[in-house]
Amino acid sequence: MRQWLNDRMDLDAVVSFAKKKTVPAHRHSVWYYFGGVTLFLFIIQVVSGILLLFYYRPGEDTAFESIRFLMSKVHFGWLIRSVHSWSANLMVLAAAVHMFSVYLTRAYRRPREITWVTGVLLFYLSLAFGFSGYLLPWNELAYFATKVGTDIAGSVPFVGGPIMELLRGGEQVSGATLSRFFGFHVALFPAIFTVLLAIHLLMVQRQGMSSPIGEEKNPKARSIPFFPNFFLRDVLLWLIVLNILAILAVFFPWELGVKADPFAAAPAGIVPEWYFLFMFQVLKLLPAHVLFLEGEVFGVLLFGTAMTLWIFIPFFDRQSQKGQRGRLFTIIGLAVIIFILFFTILGWVML
Repeated sequence: MRQWLNDRMDLDAVVSFAKKKTVPAHRHSVWYYFGGVTLFLFIIQVVSGILLLFYYRPGEDTAFESIRFLMSKVHFGWLIRSVHSWSANLMVLAAAVHMFSVYLTRAYRRPREITWVTGVLLFYLSLAFGFSGYLLPWNELAYFATKVGTDIAGSVPFVGGPIMELLRGGEQVSGATLSRFFGFHVALFPAIFTVLLAIHLLMVQRQGMSSPIGEEKNPKARSIPFFPNFFLRDVLLWLIVLNILAILAVFFPWELGVKADPFAAAPAGIVPEWYFLFMFQVLKLLPAHVLFLEGEVFGVLLFGTAMTLWIFIPFFDRQSQKGQRGRLFTIIGLAVIIFILFFTILGWVML
């Protein structure tokens, strides 16, 4: 059987590549594993999402009922939904840790600029997955949170109106919005994500793991074989993450809430998912007007500009391209992390 497959798929070349592949070993090596954890959680997202699709029915009159049926009548349906929701949150967390560890170790420097750009775009798409998936249960909290989120998108000058109408499928959040978010969540975003992920993984395989600045020229630098040493450690960490996910899904099952009623008043305490909370909190604290712009518009433009510049960080950091570690970009990275943590915690405290 192996020979039959080898004749058609050239498995010997794959085995030879795996045996020759090595991973740098140094005091920052632990951060390498978060890329694999993110990939593992994405695989769980795909599998659990496909299982949910067997029962989910998009539509104002069917979405909430189909999930309630799944959770109350289908064996382990509540568990599958809980695993899908918790793994989505853990994936965003793992991707954020992976992205900032790459940033602080300057692993984006030449020739890995494409790996960084595709990685950041994948992170943004993970946030888009979370935003689009949030509405699909069609419950009260999701409905009004989506209304707030699309209102913020609509505040962008010139293009905000068309963007909001594109997202909503009309002027208000309705069944058309649900259909569009369902299409984004299960078709458009996965298609783009798959292409970017393939490019990202291909570049990682072609270029290997990056060593921190100074380690590449270190004559005492060590490395370990990717297979089996690094691979088995990766699998061990995946098992630990799987256990954490199982504990969260079983002991903290994802609630369905109350069905959305577009004619009802918005309940108090509407907040987005935790990974949008820092932006939400900053927009709340901004004054009514900043310079000649409304405060909310100023905040949206500020975050949009920052997120765009973040994609092109490798091209701005000229010192790391020369193999030098500059303090400026370290300070910027740490300031961004502290900013996000501070306003996220402040958002939770002020709930």
